[in-house]
Amino acid sequence: MANLDTSLKEAIGIEGAIGVALVDYGSGMALGALGDSPELDLNVAAAGNTDVVRAKMRTMEMLNLHDNEIEDILITLSNQYHLIRPLTTPSGRGLFLYLALNRSRSNLAMARHQLKLIEAALEV
Repeated sequence: MANLDTSLKEAIGIEGAIGVALVDYGSGMALGALGDSPELDLNVAAAGNTDVVRAKMRTMEMLNLHDNEIEDILITLSNQYHLIRPLTTPSGRGLFLYLALNRSRSNLAMARHQLKLIEAALEV
């Protein structure tokens, strides 16, 4: 099991990563973040993506998709990928990992795979 600092360091090490945060989608606050890109304010991203997660959770509830869990949410921009991965462990409920990638320097399939491994090892 990895702690928050270790997990964030692993995530920022993913090829093309420009920022990563662990976010509480109850409050919209980042519990931890790494990245110093001038093109990305991680606190604004944490709060904004909280709305995305909440909206998807509400939609799943309205569709009666109770036996499904979100693996990840992908937002594709012209120059970036934004990955949102809700934690599924009992201690991680209500939290999500947010990873922003430079689209030209990243491999989306590999980034999704690595973020999944990081999420599985993270102990909150």
